[in-house]
Amino acid sequence: MQKFRQTFQRFFLLIMFLLAAMLTTACSDDGGSNKPKPSSREETSAKYPAANFEDVYKSSDTWVIQMYLCGADLETRIGSATADLQEITNVKLPANIKFVIETGGAEQWQNDTVSNSAIERYLYDSNGLQRLERLPDADMGDVNTLTDFIRYGKENFTADHRIFILWDHGGGSCGGICVDERYENALSLNDLTQAFGSVYGSSPDNPPFEIIGFDACLMATYDTINSLEGFARYVVASEETEPALGWNYVEWLGALANNPAMGGASIGKEICDSYLSACEEYDVEDTVTLSVIDMSKLPALREAFENFGLEALVNAYQNPKKFFSTYGRGANNAENYGGNNKNDGYTNMVDLVDLARNNKEILPKTSDALINAVNSAVVYKINGDYRDKGGGISGFHSYNGKTSNGENYLMAYLNLNSASDPQKLLYYYLIYNELPDEVKPTLEQLANDPNAFATVQPAPVPEQPVPTTPSQQTTELFNVASLEDMSVDVDSDGNSFVTLTQDQMDLISSVHCQLAYVSPQDNIVLVLGSDADIDADWDTGLFKDNFRGVWPMLDGHPVYVEIVAENDGYNLYSIPIKLNGVECNLQVAYVYAAEQYYILGAKRGLNSNGMSDRELIKLRPGDEITTLHYAMAISGGSSELTQVEIDTFTIGEHPTVKDENLGDGTYAYCFEFVAPTEESSLSDVVMFTIANGEITTTVNN
Repeated sequence: MQKFRQTFQRFFLLIMFLLAAMLTTACSDDGGSNKPKPSSREETSAKYPAANFEDVYKSSDTWVIQMYLCGADLETRIGSATADLQEITNVKLPANIKFVIETGGAEQWQNDTVSNSAIERYLYDSNGLQRLERLPDADMGDVNTLTDFIRYGKENFTADHRIFILWDHGGGSCGGICVDERYENALSLNDLTQAFGSVYGSSPDNPPFEIIGFDACLMATYDTINSLEGFARYVVASEETEPALGWNYVEWLGALANNPAMGGASIGKEICDSYLSACEEYDVEDTVTLSVIDMSKLPALREAFENFGLEALVNAYQNPKKFFSTYGRGANNAENYGGNNKNDGYTNMVDLVDLARNNKEILPKTSDALINAVNSAVVYKINGDYRDKGGGISGFHSYNGKTSNGENYLMAYLNLNSASDPQKLLYYYLIYNELPDEVKPTLEQLANDPNAFATVQPAPVPEQPVPTTPSQQTTELFNVASLEDMSVDVDSDGNSFVTLTQDQMDLISSVHCQLAYVSPQDNIVLVLGSDADIDADWDTGLFKDNFRGVWPMLDGHPVYVEIVAENDGYNLYSIPIKLNGVECNLQVAYVYAAEQYYILGAKRGLNSNGMSDRELIKLRPGDEITTLHYAMAISGGSSELTQVEIDTFTIGEHPTVKDENLGDGTYAYCFEFVAPTEESSLSDVVMFTIANGEITTTVNN
C-alpha cells in the first residue's frame, strides 16, 4: 500500500502542475480496441493427458492416513474443516485403512464434537469415529506440535503404507503452511524438514510416506518438495490458491477404500480428478491447479533448477541491468500465483516451466532441461481454463522487489534450507546489487567457458553462505528515478507516446498506464486504476497509449482495476469492492478472442501472515456491491491518497463487467515505468478531454 500511495501522490502532483498549463493539443476519434487478439483461443481440456497407473500393492495391505487439521479462520468463518470431516466420515472404510486426525488452530469449531480450546486426536476406521485423546491447547503453527503428531502416528499405528495431509491456509515457499488462528504462527518449510526428519529421518530409497499432501494454497513449489526429500514417494499440492471446498474426500478416499492396492500416483490422480469435479460442480474451477509430483525425479529436477539459476547468475554478473530487466519481463508474463499485485498482495510464486519458456532466448543452455525436468517430475496434474500455461511446480521470483514487504520475503527465502543457492544469490544480487567475493571467480570462469552447462552438472557455486543482510555499501542497480517526468509526445493521430533508449529499457521490466478522473468543479482526482493496454514495441522503444474513452464497468458502474496477469489469450484483473459490506477483490478475466470480460468470483487478499484466502465467492442476484476507488482533493494542500466508496448498488441475474464509455470529462493518464525491483516512475501527465465523443489529447513537457 505504501508504494501505491507514493505512486499516486506523484501522479497527483503531476496532474496539479498540468492543470495550470495545457500547451500542446491534438485530436483523435473514439476508435476500436488495438489490443492484440490471437486468432483463436485454443479450447483445451482442463485435465492432464490421460495417465493409467497400475496397482503396485496388494489389496490386503494396510494404510494409515494422518491429517494435521489446522482449522484456522476457514473453520471459524465458514466451517470448511467441519465439512471435510463430514466428507471423511461419509466414506465406509475397510478394516485395513485407518484415518487419524489432529484438530486445533481455530477460534471456533462449527460442530458439537471438536473442542475449541484443546488439541484433539481422532480415529476414523471401520468402527466409525472415536476421540483418541484430548491434549492441552497448543500452537499448530509450532514445529513441536507437528512433530508430536507425526511421532504419535508412527508409534501407535503400524501400516504397510502411510499418507500425511496438512490442511489449512498455505503461503507458498516463504509463507509456509498451517497458520494457527489463535497464535498467529505458521509452519515454515524448514519446520517441515525438521519435524519429519526428527521422527523418521530421510530415506530417498524407502521413504516413510507414500504421499505427503497439502490441502492448502500455493504449496506445489520447488522449495516445498525439496524440503520433503526422503520423506515421501509423491507430493500432491497446488500451485495456485485453492477454493474453500478443498479436496473431495468422499471420492478419493472412497476410491482407496475400494482398491487399497493403488499406489501413490493412482491415489494422486484420484485426488486431482475428484477435486476438479467438485470445483466444477460449485463453479469455482476457472483458476484451480493440482499436481502429483514423483519425488524420485527430485535429484534431476534439482540439478536442472540449480543449473538454470547458475546460468542466470552468470549472465546477470556480466550485464545485470540488461539481464534482470529482460528476465523480469519473462517473469511478469509467466503464469504466477496468489495475486502478485497491490490489491491482492504478493506471494512471489511463478510457474517454473513458463518462466523458463519465456526466458529461453537469454538462458538457452538450461531452459529446456528445466522444462523437461518439471514435466518428468509432474506425473499428473489438472488446471482450470485460466491456469493453462503452468507445468505443475512453481518457484520463487521477487515480484515486489525492493519494497519493504518484498525485502522481508527475500529474507525469508534466503533463510530456507531447501531453496537453491544459485537462485538465492541471483535474487540477492537483483535486490542489493552485490555478490560475495568468493563467488565471482567461478562466475567469471563459467562466463568464459563455451562448454559451461553442457554437462549434467557444471562447476558448483563455492561453499559460501548467501548473505542474509546487505552491506552498508549497497548501491542502486536500477535508477528508475531517472525516468521520472519522462517527456510525452503526440502523433498525428492524437495518440500520446514515449520513446525510450535501449539503456532506459534496461532499467525496467514493464510499462503500465495509470488513469484518473479529474474534476476541478468537484475538487477531486479519482483514480481509476492501471492496465497494460499499451501499444508496446520493445524493439524500438516506442510505447503508445491506447486510450479510447472507455473503461471497465461493473453493471454500468466505473470500477478501479489493477492488472494481475498478462497472457497470450487473456488478461486477469483485480477490482476492489465491498461485497455485502465485506472488503474483497473481484477477480475478472478478459479473453481476447471473445473480446469479453468474465467474472470469476470475489476473494479477500493475503492476510498478515502472507496466506491467501481460500473462499472464492460467486456473485449472486441481490448481492450489494460498493465500488472502491482511491481519491485526493485538488485543493487543501494534501496529496494523501484515500480509499473512498463511490457507488452502492444491487446486482441482478447476470452481472457483467465490460468496457463502456467514460463520458464527457477530463482524464489524466501517465505511463508508469516499473523496474525489476518493483520501484517505479511516472511520465509527464497526458490529459484526455472528452466532449461529445471527441477526445482531445493535451500534454505538457
